[in-house]
Amino acid sequence: MNNKFNKLTLAAAVSAAVFTASTANAGGYQINEQSVSGQGYGHAGRSSNVNDATIVYGNPAGMSFLDRAQVTVGGTYLNVNTDIDNVQASRTLDSGVATGGAPTGTQIPVGGIPGSSDGDMVPGTLVPFAFYAQPVTDRLAFGFGVYAPFGSKTEYEGNFQGRYFGDYTEVTVMSAQPTVSYRLNDQWAVGAGVTYNKVDGELRRQLPSSAGFNAAGDIDSRVEGEDEAWGYNLGVIYQPVPETTFGLTYRSKVDYTLEGTFVARDPAGNVVRADDSASLDLTTPETVNFSLTQQMTDRLKLMFGASWVRWSHFDQILVQGGAGDTITQEPQNYSNAWAFATGGEYQLTPTLALRAGVTLDYTPTNDEDRSVRIPSDDRRIFSLGAGWSPTPDMTLDFAYSYLTERSTSLEQERSDLLASPATGGMPVGGATYAADYKNEAHGFGAQLTYRF
Repeated sequence: MNNKFNKLTLAAAVSAAVFTASTANAGGYQINEQSVSGQGYGHAGRSSNVNDATIVYGNPAGMSFLDRAQVTVGGTYLNVNTDIDNVQASRTLDSGVATGGAPTGTQIPVGGIPGSSDGDMVPGTLVPFAFYAQPVTDRLAFGFGVYAPFGSKTEYEGNFQGRYFGDYTEVTVMSAQPTVSYRLNDQWAVGAGVTYNKVDGELRRQLPSSAGFNAAGDIDSRVEGEDEAWGYNLGVIYQPVPETTFGLTYRSKVDYTLEGTFVARDPAGNVVRADDSASLDLTTPETVNFSLTQQMTDRLKLMFGASWVRWSHFDQILVQGGAGDTITQEPQNYSNAWAFATGGEYQLTPTLALRAGVTLDYTPTNDEDRSVRIPSDDRRIFSLGAGWSPTPDMTLDFAYSYLTERSTSLEQERSDLLASPATGGMPVGGATYAADYKNEAHGFGAQLTYRF
């Protein structure tokens, strides 16, 4: 088996795994679940509607509008369903090798890839958060928050037909944010926060060990890595009249250098290679959020929000080896993306508020570079929520969101499989995988706010 698994194949596996780390955090699923009260109206008033301590994330300037100290803790459980249809998965071999001869440099189809494409690859996930806000004077406030701004997890079945492009991804970014807010006058407030960010990831891909491409003989290749980096955010709130509030929030990009340690094991668990490493410079993009909150009556307020994310930072993947050599360089060509939301809140009774919202979230991905790890497209999100305050000191918020994505397709191809010393390092095998994906998700959120 070692004869079929040389450094060239290992380098390809490293590049694929590190590639995924960046897509999962800089071109895939951006997490919006930092407030259940905001989830109820589709986060339409994220920068302008001051409900509780989650405004530490939504707009740091908003803390100065809170009348007393409070803590908010909660989370959203995400249940994702995926249908995969019209699958075409094939394997190729060098035409000379396929006929028992020497490599010719031309690969030809030799049949399909054994396996399945069930689509049940995203496990249920809880996204937690916690925030604290403390007014110091009638103008100055401090706050602190812990939350997840980016994250992704996909785990396909063991014999997934696209396993040679990626079968497991788990990447999480956690942020801690101390924040300060100052109210300049009755109309204007400003705020700023510093974020400490930590990224962890484990990424896997399979490699065939024989021309049959059977899952039982695959070599499991994986990379694990982490990094820490700093960022910041800025916010401003303008309230020309008590019934109208405008909010604007800027969140900076964050630069990481992921360093991964690669390990590859054969089906018996023996380490085939464990001394390769790779590094990747990646940037999670800056975001700008604008929102408007309008108090229509004593009971009804309406909200509108727009968010812009600068995904164009992510134009290519450049993975380098420990000696500074280029392992892979692949174009991504992500586009800057917008999201729009509208929602409302109705105070049914003095203790019960009802909420609803709709969000349109446009993908930065493109058809040419879409991957089995992040097979997403444009989204529509419909949300309902409620806030119940049994006492003036405590509020319980609940929300439900239904997310449906536009059906999307992907096509991937590799030609660097089954290289061996016998071929002088020349890859003699490849794989293709094409399929249609349809994703939907259900989000169930709950949070508690206690005021001191």
